[in-house]
Amino acid sequence: MGRCVNQVALSGIVLEAKPLRYTPAGLPVLELVLQHTSEVMQAGHARHIEMAVNATAMGDTALLLADITLGSPLHITGFLAPSRKGSSRLVLHIQQVNRASGSDTVVV
Repeated sequence: MGRCVNQVALSGIVLEAKPLRYTPAGLPVLELVLQHTSEVMQAGHARHIEMAVNATAMGDTALLLADITLGSPLHITGFLAPSRKGSSRLVLHIQQVNRASGSDTVVV
């Protein structure tokens, strides 16, 4: 198989934000739930999309978002991975974030 791609770009608002925590190795981690609403074209028809997405930020990105308030708009890019080994539940891992209300951007 050729090179595989796993990259997601998504905008949404913060629906839930857990308190900042640290891994045993001292890496900051922030878990969020993002609410996304959009309309896309599929097979020539408009499709309304509403979904909640579990997302995780680590390192500098987690520190940047540690003070995020519920309802804050975000534009993020990242990748999808299972929530844990063997799980079918996916989590969006944030690599780059832009707080839509400001100019803070972090690229990891």
